[in-house]
Amino acid sequence: VPTLDERDIAIHALRIPGTSLEQAVRMQGGVEQTLRSFPEVERVFAKIGTAEIATDPMPPSVADVFVILKPRTDWPDRHRAKPDLIAAMERKLNLLPGNVYEYTQPIQMRFNELIAGVRADVAVKVFGDDLDAMLASANDIARVLRGIRGAADVKVEQVSGLPILTIEVDRDATARYGLNVADVQGVIRTALAGSVAGQVFEGDRRFDIVVRLPEAIRSDLRRLEMLPIPVMASPRSLLPGALPSAHASATTEFIPLGVVAKLRLEEGPNQVSRENGKRRVVVQANVRGRDIGGFVHDAQQVVARDVTVATGNWLVWGGQFENMIAARTRLTIVVPVALLLIFLLLFGAFGSLKDALLVFSGVPMALTGGVLALTGGVLALVLRGLAFSITAGVGFIALSGVAVLNGVMLLSFIRQLRAEGRPLETALLEGCSTRLRPVLMTALVASLGFVPMALATGTGAEVQRPLATVVIGGIVSSTLLTLLVLPVLYRLVHRDVEKEVEI
Repeated sequence: VPTLDERDIAIHALRIPGTSLEQAVRMQGGVEQTLRSFPEVERVFAKIGTAEIATDPMPPSVADVFVILKPRTDWPDRHRAKPDLIAAMERKLNLLPGNVYEYTQPIQMRFNELIAGVRADVAVKVFGDDLDAMLASANDIARVLRGIRGAADVKVEQVSGLPILTIEVDRDATARYGLNVADVQGVIRTALAGSVAGQVFEGDRRFDIVVRLPEAIRSDLRRLEMLPIPVMASPRSLLPGALPSAHASATTEFIPLGVVAKLRLEEGPNQVSRENGKRRVVVQANVRGRDIGGFVHDAQQVVARDVTVATGNWLVWGGQFENMIAARTRLTIVVPVALLLIFLLLFGAFGSLKDALLVFSGVPMALTGGVLALTGGVLALVLRGLAFSITAGVGFIALSGVAVLNGVMLLSFIRQLRAEGRPLETALLEGCSTRLRPVLMTALVASLGFVPMALATGTGAEVQRPLATVVIGGIVSSTLLTLLVLPVLYRLVHRDVEKEVEI
């Protein structure tokens, strides 16, 4: 089904994994200020991170930006195309550092998530066990997709890049100071995660008192290296040369954490996504300026040729084109059943296999007329720059019915004249001239009734225009061919019968 224009824009803004909420809010302010500078924009608002009801879990580094546009009557140029506006927004937003964007529509984004679990039009899912090998294959696929016509917003799922604090305890150093690894880990746990030091009571409620370092110190690697670790020491070690007394006991010293451990920041996994219990990495892309089905067909061929997937990994294609596959499967059943029912009705109406086939020939005339005639259905789609879609296929089904109706009207009158004893040539000429006006009226009513749909520009016009274009172009061509070809076919089929009558 053609993509509907929702009049608004949804932008998925992604930043470096691990970006703090405060920094994300500051960066988001710049994005919204840039978008508000466009005169076509009415207001902008965003959702950062995960809400309390986590129906759409996201990290603080990701934001959904909703751009509400003014009515076209309030635009400086009301004829400006929406893709042109999105391209202008993309050029300005790309000047802001630290952001990556995906452009879509609010409802379309949610439906994409329901269909394939991603927000873009097309998703290539890489499944496997080795995350590094999967990510390498995903990057190769993204590189190939960027070179295909119509690809936009191609990106790989952020599965890495999250900064992780790694603390490696030196066991030899801890042994020299008489420490256990658990002692060092306990201090680190208290400093970073917090430990319960007591409870406070407020009526019937009670709350834990948690001790931990403030955020400023927890995020400073140098200050963490100075974290004191308690070490039990004897008086002799504390006072060199002093003699221990009979009541001497061990005392506590402190050493910095950096003496017994190495602290460093490393790049770790940002997220590990799974589907049906298997790890996955998603490469997603939007499609602009062409149909999704054709894009996926070209992409599958190029990926199969230029990308080598590691052993044990496999690819699954998903996205909006899954709807096209499902609809095409239904049409392969619906169309033959509809044509069979039409033929059975014709056979029941005429009681003659020959005449039923003659009238039924109007169906291929309508379809071939759509290809060959200047105003035919498929050529009309090409001339208007519209892609073939499911709505266009429905239009061809409706076109078949109108074409058959004209054939029934013409052939019924010719059969009536033949039953009255008119010769074949006379019946054909009189039938065509007499039924010319009714056939043209039927065609004009059906075609002119679709003109408003063909010229529609409001909500839902993307669905209406292909259907109406196919019907109008096909009716014009099929009507002309029916008036010219059907009498000729009837004469060829019934020529032998006419000779027998004359003899």
